[in-house]
Amino acid sequence: MSSTVISRTRFSVLDRSRTREGRPPAEALRDTVALAREAEALGYHRFWVSEHHGVPGVAGSAPTVLAAAVAAATRTIRVGTGGVMLPNHRPLVVAEQFGVLEALFPGRIDMGLGRSVGFTDGVRRALGRDKDDAEDFAAQLGELLDWFTGSSPTGVHARPAEGLTVPPFVLAMGEGARIAARAGLPMVIGDLRNREKLLRGIDQYRSQFRPSPWAAEPYVVISGTVAVAGTAAEARRLLVPEAWSMAYSRTHGTFPPLAPAEAVEARTMTARERDLYEAGLAGHIAGTEEQVAHELETVLKETGAEEVLVTTSTYDRTALLDSHRRLARLFAPGR
Repeated sequence: MSSTVISRTRFSVLDRSRTREGRPPAEALRDTVALAREAEALGYHRFWVSEHHGVPGVAGSAPTVLAAAVAAATRTIRVGTGGVMLPNHRPLVVAEQFGVLEALFPGRIDMGLGRSVGFTDGVRRALGRDKDDAEDFAAQLGELLDWFTGSSPTGVHARPAEGLTVPPFVLAMGEGARIAARAGLPMVIGDLRNREKLLRGIDQYRSQFRPSPWAAEPYVVISGTVAVAGTAAEARRLLVPEAWSMAYSRTHGTFPPLAPAEAVEARTMTARERDLYEAGLAGHIAGTEEQVAHELETVLKETGAEEVLVTTSTYDRTALLDSHRRLARLFAPGR
């Protein structure tokens, strides 16, 4: 079943600590730590956690804290953030946090960095930020990296970060591909559903890449939902809870906890909800192992990506683990 292009590609997991209807939010964080252990046993390369503020559907608001718990619960898998949203924080504090993580778990920590600010005006006000703060991302990124090399113009030294090597990655939404290329950093780019936009961003990144002390050549991580099950119908059901959450957020202005697939399928939806929901189900890599292998081969050949970051979220945690297990059979058939 495994192909050469799939077996030579790294596969990693991003878990957003999605909350579930009728379950306490704290459980989502414990589920993330448990999933990291499983991902390590299955041979995934890295396990990343995300940053969201004021979102009912996401428990992960403090990614470096959660990354510490994940790293403490695992032994070999790389652990990081997908990502810390740099405009929300002072670069010195971010450097200190990653310095502490790298000091505690040497050689295993990744620093995934994004340029988003809070989803809503209320969250941005609470963070003391506004939309324009994202425009300073390139400068904030430069300042952050300076703390690790001891070249901050302030004369201050970041302890224990200075002198440590924590690989930085840029989450490339829009302008991010150019910023990653100019800084000479690895890039994480989604979404697998918009293949043309994905390929444009990757081409732009590769053509503008300047080697740096952090990366001698371009390194592309493509991210998106990959759902694998015994049948195509079962794989599609894995997509249902997240597709409904997205449709609900677009029509109600708030991103809710995940609902069970059967509850979503039984709902009466407005025409707009139905359109958004159907759109949310489309374009992902989903199906049986054979179907997914074929799709992955195609996208890996089109993009030339070095790594796939799997971002699948669903209500049924057993089915999610089964999906990760089936995918692992494709890239590490011996495990």
